[in-house]
Amino acid sequence: MSIDDKELEEFMPALEFEWTDEAQNRMKNVPFFVRKSVVRGIEQYAKDKSLSLIDDDVVSRARQEREGAAMEAAKQKREAEQMGSTDETPTRRQYVSFTFYKLDPAYRRLPKEEREKGMQEFIDVLEEYDNSSDMILLCYSMVGIRGDVDIMTWRICYSLEEFQTMHTRLLQTGLGKYLETPYSYLSMTKRSMYMDFINPEHEEDRTHIIPGKAKYLFIYPFVKTREWYLLTQFTRQGIMDEHIYVGNKYPSVKLNTTYCFGIDDYEFVVAFETDSPDDFLDLVQELRETEGSRYVKEDTPIFTCVAMSIEDAVKSLGC
Repeated sequence: MSIDDKELEEFMPALEFEWTDEAQNRMKNVPFFVRKSVVRGIEQYAKDKSLSLIDDDVVSRARQEREGAAMEAAKQKREAEQMGSTDETPTRRQYVSFTFYKLDPAYRRLPKEEREKGMQEFIDVLEEYDNSSDMILLCYSMVGIRGDVDIMTWRICYSLEEFQTMHTRLLQTGLGKYLETPYSYLSMTKRSMYMDFINPEHEEDRTHIIPGKAKYLFIYPFVKTREWYLLTQFTRQGIMDEHIYVGNKYPSVKLNTTYCFGIDDYEFVVAFETDSPDDFLDLVQELRETEGSRYVKEDTPIFTCVAMSIEDAVKSLGC
């Protein structure tokens, strides 16, 4: 007889120690395929400490020690690799910009020739930067999806000033004079603080964003609570284990995490690329049920963006 998902969620190996209900429930948040080894590790910890009862505090201390040792080993490995590398050039971080535009309806009432000229000027500037090796540029439309924004540019480069120069040139075009920017987010790439213990080969180099150019892009900025940062690194890693496990269940959704600490109002901007909006919806709903969700202070607005060519994105404005 096959085992259903509910049975897998409830599965617990035979216990050698007395566990409190709270401690056992925490184990049910651990992926079933590694749950036995985690339980055995915690019981070995209790045995080494001459403990007779495993409660929530014992689970936390055991996981901190086990994961701390793993993280320290990984750190030493990275340092050894860096010392052995002949490349002394430090890794450059990228600047990332998500700029949203809203069209003044007055533009649509201009003479056709003026509208077409202004749109072509705007397109020409975008295409110039798109053809440049100094910037990655992607365009999206939200026309008919949100009422407060129409189109968005996702830009990635190594210079803040390049964003400014480009934006100024866009505003100087005939179309640009009728565009507002209701939202604009600035962030940077940075290596993740957390390790994927479930799938160690999944470690991403977040210092470089490589857009997959999926059909849909879902973007939102977010801020964690101050309580999150007061937790130990080991406790946060434990909470993120569950978060990472849920994310790995949806391989059709690619996550791009960028960081805003001190350079914008938020702490992170996340951009999810996928061809399957239903997978993204299910992913977000499942993440709401994780422990890490307790520590999210703000995670709106959320933008659903449709990828388009530069010309198609501009023409989606209906001019």
